[in-house]
Amino acid sequence: MVDNRIDVHYVCQSCSQPLKLHSSFNSLGEHTLAELSLPIYASTDVDLESQAASLDHLIPASRLGESGNGTNDFTLVGGEGETGTFSHKMKVTAELFDLVSGNSEIDHPLCEECTDTMLDLMDEQLRLTEDEWSLYSKFLKKLENESAEEGIEELSNELKNLLAEEGRLMDELAALQQEEKAMERDIEEQGKEKERLEKEEDRYWREYSKHRREYMITEDELESLKCQLAYAEAHLEKLKKTNVFNATFHIWHSGHFGTINNFRLGRLPSAPVDWSEINAAWGQTALLLTALARKMNLTFDKYRLVPYGNHSYIKVLAEQKDLPLYGYGGFRFLWDTKFDAAMVAFLDCLNQFKEEVEKGDSTFKIPYKMENGKIEDYAHSKHSYPIKTQFNSEEQWTKALKFLLTNLKWALAYVCSQFDKNQLQAQ
Repeated sequence: MVDNRIDVHYVCQSCSQPLKLHSSFNSLGEHTLAELSLPIYASTDVDLESQAASLDHLIPASRLGESGNGTNDFTLVGGEGETGTFSHKMKVTAELFDLVSGNSEIDHPLCEECTDTMLDLMDEQLRLTEDEWSLYSKFLKKLENESAEEGIEELSNELKNLLAEEGRLMDELAALQQEEKAMERDIEEQGKEKERLEKEEDRYWREYSKHRREYMITEDELESLKCQLAYAEAHLEKLKKTNVFNATFHIWHSGHFGTINNFRLGRLPSAPVDWSEINAAWGQTALLLTALARKMNLTFDKYRLVPYGNHSYIKVLAEQKDLPLYGYGGFRFLWDTKFDAAMVAFLDCLNQFKEEVEKGDSTFKIPYKMENGKIEDYAHSKHSYPIKTQFNSEEQWTKALKFLLTNLKWALAYVCSQFDKNQLQAQ
């Protein structure tokens, strides 16, 4: 069996293919090492990485002494039988590759194909360099052929123009800088003005909110006052249309009795009205006649009415005595006639009021005639009814009191009509 194994000690630093060194590398002379020690400069203008498309890949540079300690180190392949000559070969080869790699930008060793590719790239670089050299040579010859003085004068003019342009631009720059400073000052002032206006706006909105709230409160108060005013005006109109006498004194009848403010005036055997009610009715009657006389500016002759509730009385001016306009009922002496005299005096006062009204208005008439303490129904029966209680029946006395209240109601109606007429004239 033939052993076809190839002893390989290195790989290509570009494509990582295994290499077998030529036997001439086993020993190197001093002249060869001196030539290899000369510096080799690789141009930096050629982009090896961009031109390495034809290569599989590049392997970073390595040192033989680092073998076995990195991923890109030289790979040593061999048998145990070569140990005697291997040390010398490796030492010579390591010095060779370290020397060549240190003097150039290309890492060694390289295989034949990678070397050819690298030579092609260097030839292309050489061609480009020669083209550039040709262009530079032509431009140099052109410059040498031109007149030196014309070039200096032209350059001087150009320098002057550039200096003038520089001066103009510097002036423009200074002006722009001044304008920039002015604008910065203006911006600063505008910023302060903005802050002032913002504060003023905040103050304005606070005052606006405050006044708006006050306005709404005032508006509510105004609406409330309008409602109160409308209510007061409506109430006033109602009061204007309301007659105080009609509202205060209500004269009507209840069966055979005349009533004033629901108090019956009179007594019947079938209806014995309590004397407290009768006295209260006389008090209301005296108060009404007093109010009507005051409204007509009337002063009674001989008498003065004194309304005092259920103990009202009539004062006789000439004799300075009081006639009680109230009674107690029960047994009375024949000479106890003060109550009757008080009722006769009241009838006289009512007759004076009638005569006073007739003086100013001849159309005024009352339904029952009053004369000498009696009331006569001259429109129907021509019968007269005494106002006194003595020597009189309760039925006749009660009817006389009913007629008296009727005459008083007519007097009340007349005064109310005059009151409403005066009120309309005043409006």
